Amino acid sequence: MNITRHYLRQWRDNPVREILAGAVATFALIPEVIAFSFTAGIDPAVGLYASFVISIVIAVFGGRPAMISAAAGSVALVVAPLVRDHGVEHLFAAGLLAGLFQILFGFARLATLMRYVSNSVRTGFVNALAILIFSAQLPHILNAGPTGYVLIAGGLGVIYLAPHVTTKIPAPLICVVLLTTVCITLGIGVPRVSDLGTLPEGLPVLHIPDVVLGPDLLNVIFAPALAIAMVGLLESLMTAGVVDDLTGTPSEKNTEARGLGLANVAASLLGGIAGCGMIGQTVSNVKYGGRGRLSTLAAGGLLLLLMVAAGDLIGQVPVAALVAIMIMVSIDTLDLGSLKRLPTTPILSNLVMLATVAVTIFTHNLSLGVLIGVLMSGVFFAAKVAAMQHVRREGDHYTVEGQIFFASAEAFIEAFDPINHDGPVTIDLSRARLWDITALAAVEKVRGRFLRHNLLVTISGLENSVPPSMR
Repeated sequence: MNITRHYLRQWRDNPVREILAGAVATFALIPEVIAFSFTAGIDPAVGLYASFVISIVIAVFGGRPAMISAAAGSVALVVAPLVRDHGVEHLFAAGLLAGLFQILFGFARLATLMRYVSNSVRTGFVNALAILIFSAQLPHILNAGPTGYVLIAGGLGVIYLAPHVTTKIPAPLICVVLLTTVCITLGIGVPRVSDLGTLPEGLPVLHIPDVVLGPDLLNVIFAPALAIAMVGLLESLMTAGVVDDLTGTPSEKNTEARGLGLANVAASLLGGIAGCGMIGQTVSNVKYGGRGRLSTLAAGGLLLLLMVAAGDLIGQVPVAALVAIMIMVSIDTLDLGSLKRLPTTPILSNLVMLATVAVTIFTHNLSLGVLIGVLMSGVFFAAKVAAMQHVRREGDHYTVEGQIFFASAEAFIEAFDPINHDGPVTIDLSRARLWDITALAAVEKVRGRFLRHNLLVTISGLENSVPPSMR
């Protein structure tokens, strides 16, 4: 009953404030969703339909109220090669499979594994994401021509100067309105959003991916789907953590994983791209008072309403405005502070961060970069803990301190020398901790060494040094 009451309160509290906050998030969503669709190589309608569906579903089933989820840049980068090589129908199939993966992750409680993603890996993830977003704009920048360069520069100027004039209207929206007005008024012939593909003309309809089921399909979409699931979940959970900090309230990470999976399944079956949490829009929503589920629902509902009601006008937005917005997104995403902290940050942490960035950029695979970073963090941590083990000898008595496990077991064994002993040997493990079967096997090897030299061995403190799960 308390759970139900708490859930309903997340819908009822301060409805006017929630709807207004969601409206602000909508205006921040529109230009970026179109820009991300542009990056993924899909029609704007695909990204906009997805954002509407994802917002509605995540508002109902998500685990982090006030979070805005939609078609996001990280997923757009992952799916761009799939769209280019196999088309949009395979994108829908991959999104559907990714959603199923995320639902499975949620029920398996894998979202709790986020605790094993170190801050260095997270920093590397966002830095790599920033670089990839910017690099995706380079072809459009290089082919923009003189007029395009002026519009891109003007758009960036508006984006960074507008907040000094007003913060009530999102700067990207001001950029879109001004550049669109200038191009229409002066009749400037530049590529427009309408040239990128179709825009929404009504509610999304059920669309089963037009693909041939079989091993060949799975061979094509399995890796992209897994990447979408992992990257999308990682960014959503990081965004949820940001909201947790901003609001001082907890969130249900595994519920969020399941909700995101349901949202991506629904989006893929309604002609949309898979998505995830969007940090910028979420922060905007919270900043303007969003705390519950209604703000997320309002953001998605108003998004579709505006697209259908003002689709022709949206189609006149110059592509240069989207490029300017994406440049701004890449700059804002980049953690410049992490670069400034390199001289003072531990070397191993820097290596993890830089390796995450390097692997991601060279492979264009955000999930692989994170995986490598997590593995490196684990190895470095194990090495640090292993180095904290100490074995002190006083005559025929040994005292062991620290952690004994697979990474320190060899050093533990080598610390005992059966030579130069002529009496009974005692080994005190009361200050040590044995964590795995490798550690237990190491103790037996040490015992065996002394016994082969006909030396009696007494091991004390072994029972207290072994965790209850291993007894």
